[in-house]
Amino acid sequence: MEVFGLDFEQFKIGQVFRHRPGVTISAQDITDECMDTQNAAQIHYDACYAAKTEFKQPLGVSTLTLQKCFGIAWKTFARRDRIQLFANIEMKEPVYAGTTLYAESEILDQEDFDQNCGLLTVRTKAINESGTEMCSIDYQMRMYKRGRHPFYGQFNGDVSLVEERFAAYRYGKDGALVEQTGMFFDDFKLGETFHHRPEKFFSSPESLEHARRSMDWNPRFTSPLFAKDYFGETDAPLTEIYCVGAVTASTTRTLGRVVANLAWKNVHLRRLIYPGESIRIHTTVMDKRDSKSRPDQGILTVTSTARDADGQTILTYERILLVYRKNEGPYSGAGY
Repeated sequence: MEVFGLDFEQFKIGQVFRHRPGVTISAQDITDECMDTQNAAQIHYDACYAAKTEFKQPLGVSTLTLQKCFGIAWKTFARRDRIQLFANIEMKEPVYAGTTLYAESEILDQEDFDQNCGLLTVRTKAINESGTEMCSIDYQMRMYKRGRHPFYGQFNGDVSLVEERFAAYRYGKDGALVEQTGMFFDDFKLGETFHHRPEKFFSSPESLEHARRSMDWNPRFTSPLFAKDYFGETDAPLTEIYCVGAVTASTTRTLGRVVANLAWKNVHLRRLIYPGESIRIHTTVMDKRDSKSRPDQGILTVTSTARDADGQTILTYERILLVYRKNEGPYSGAGY
């Protein structure tokens, strides 16, 4: 069972966490943030205007940088109740399209709060691809104590009590805890089944957006009114390809060291999926063999199954993929 997040008791003052993966900011990310929040500062999206400023190009939105910091850090801090104070937010360097952001957090203080939560004081920094500190955020958040999270069963216990091959962290040379994603080819065993968490929830806006962006403009998928009038449905369903993509993406916390997908076979969609539904996915290793042309990689054959909230199977498929072997791949060179 995949697990994520640490309980309050697992944190210690002085711990440093390097959160992975990072994310490269695009010009579209910057524009979308402005349009979504109705940001009238043209420095962010008017390239002609920005070219005449000291920055010479559109400037990243500060709050977008902050969002990415906390998003990148979710795997360590997933068991938080809420942030209750931002004591200091400092923007140190400009962010532009093409900047890659990583996040690093240090535990500054730790104290009891109530029977359910403890209080952590944390400093999270955004670091770019060159190691330059882009911003620093000091804040306090309530973190659930062991067994107190409302959905504790989904976490399935303490992340420190799993086998080494499943380790959520590795120690960097300076003692920092570097987040890990995925297993190496060598560590998979035939017949093992992995339950992927968290479950995937589908909303109506994301369903419509994905259909439009993929140019699948069939009103079956883009018009809730069409779905209601002609099919008697309360909302337009998700496109079939988006369903396959969402199921595949949900497996990447275990299959995070995949080089490439080689094939999908026998993809059975038992029914359409609709907004408002949640699905849970599990994957079983069916075959494992060496790659003849790529000695640093191996080939896995897996089957994945998606079930709805009632436990009914919605989608199944077989997938063949390349996976890096242990101590191979770009990880150490890229700071992973």
